[in-house]
Amino acid sequence: MSTTTAGHLIVEQLERAGIKRVYGVPGESYLDVLDGLHDSSIETIVTRHEGGAGFMALAEGRLTELPGVAMVTRGPGAANAFIAIHTAHQDATPMILFVGLIPVADRGRESFQEFDINAWFGSTAKKVVTLDDAASAARVVDDAIFTSLSGRPGPVVIGLPEDVLVHTIHEDTVEPRRVSRPGPTAADLAELETRLAAANKPLVVVGGEGWTQASGDALAAWAARHSVPVVADFRAYDAVPHSSESYAGFLGYGRSDATAALLDDSDLLVFLGCVRGDVLSDGYIRGLKAATVVINPDPDLLGHFGRVDQHITADVSAFSLAIADSDSAMRTAAGWFQDARANYVKFSAAQPDGGTAVDLGIVMEILKQEMDDDAVLTFGAGNHALWPARYLKHNSANSLTAPRNGAMGMGIPAAVAASLAFPGRQVISVAGDGCFMMNGQEIATAMGHCAQFIVLVVDNGIFATIREHQEAHYPGRPSGTHMTNPDFAALARSYGGYGERVDRAEDFAAAFRRAVDSGLPAVLHLPQDPTTRSPKSN
Repeated sequence: MSTTTAGHLIVEQLERAGIKRVYGVPGESYLDVLDGLHDSSIETIVTRHEGGAGFMALAEGRLTELPGVAMVTRGPGAANAFIAIHTAHQDATPMILFVGLIPVADRGRESFQEFDINAWFGSTAKKVVTLDDAASAARVVDDAIFTSLSGRPGPVVIGLPEDVLVHTIHEDTVEPRRVSRPGPTAADLAELETRLAAANKPLVVVGGEGWTQASGDALAAWAARHSVPVVADFRAYDAVPHSSESYAGFLGYGRSDATAALLDDSDLLVFLGCVRGDVLSDGYIRGLKAATVVINPDPDLLGHFGRVDQHITADVSAFSLAIADSDSAMRTAAGWFQDARANYVKFSAAQPDGGTAVDLGIVMEILKQEMDDDAVLTFGAGNHALWPARYLKHNSANSLTAPRNGAMGMGIPAAVAASLAFPGRQVISVAGDGCFMMNGQEIATAMGHCAQFIVLVVDNGIFATIREHQEAHYPGRPSGTHMTNPDFAALARSYGGYGERVDRAEDFAAAFRRAVDSGLPAVLHLPQDPTTRSPKSN
């Protein structure tokens, strides 16, 4: 066994697990970990805010096969990172947050930046553990990675007392535990086949983590062969390719009425990787009567509402590949499959929004033609996200990262992480003005670590989602929803990036090409009519 410190052993175990990057804001509470990173193969991405670090780690966990890793200091640093833990918990995304803590002897004295890590994170993380035994450092890290990835994925928080980190120990790294990816049993498939054979209007709802290009293609091909429509859970739009005839749109905020009606009209719902939750079911009111099969590695089905007639505890990719070659004895109702696809095609055909300033409907149609087919899209929360969700296509796996819990401020950090994780792929972020300003400073991080992406900042000068609610419930009384914005293009240039204001939709294509050619983090500032709330109906 080698002689080392707990802080250095943490870094060595992360290396052995295959972690390529950690995102963080430095703090004196975990100096020994930072010292271990000095000579490590792991790249340390220094962010400008702990919330940005957390969102970057979350995005990496969603886009890759390993949890993203963030590191922050105690008290205020942990508080700033909390938003990412809540998002990872509700989104079921694997990530690990290391939090530096006060020395053990100072506990319970209200010492500088002291807080109760279990009380803060206990209700939102899969596990919270404090490293009180320096010799256990490698096993604690390995257990955190295993826990974050297994079953229902989620965040793990590890507290690091600063005095424990510098203890000299005689320990080595441990062999990383393999996460089981179980497939369905023969009995599972036989029971499912019986249900499929009896259904006239089956519907598959895909979502969650763990999808690959092979599994998405396989599931879509099986569904097309058997005339079964496939719809995506909220912000899981990249699970299966949109080019497949089986793809029929998405559920949740911004969905079409026709897609929502599929839930109510179906006589067999198959949830694959997701559950019948709040947003998907329009507030627990849709899709409650149909026979229900849930294929999900979570034995507890956290967040599922309503009936469950069969639960197959399986990994989404393993299941999709297992069912791919089956010839199910099915006879769907006339028009069920064809109408679902036709309604999606109609809904996703971009329409002009009208109004003044830049027309986002037209911009999305242009972007659809200009962007790479395997581009990664990121966005945060707000009405701006309705346009890319509705109009842009996903035909490549791991091509979307956006918060399913509605957290603002994720889009720019996610773009940084996506660019670093996939340096050969185009990354595009669609940001509202309010969402951008919450973590837009991470463009400085992008400049420091050679990340490249293009941001479309939709500037309407208001918190449009909340204003829309006010107009519905308190007409004529807008309150607390106005914003005063900077020159976003100039702001990008001040960081050393590319910035350009685009005042007309017809000028967008040329501006987008200039942004691509710049080779820099780029911002295209798109003023939008403040009275426009959502894409125009067609």
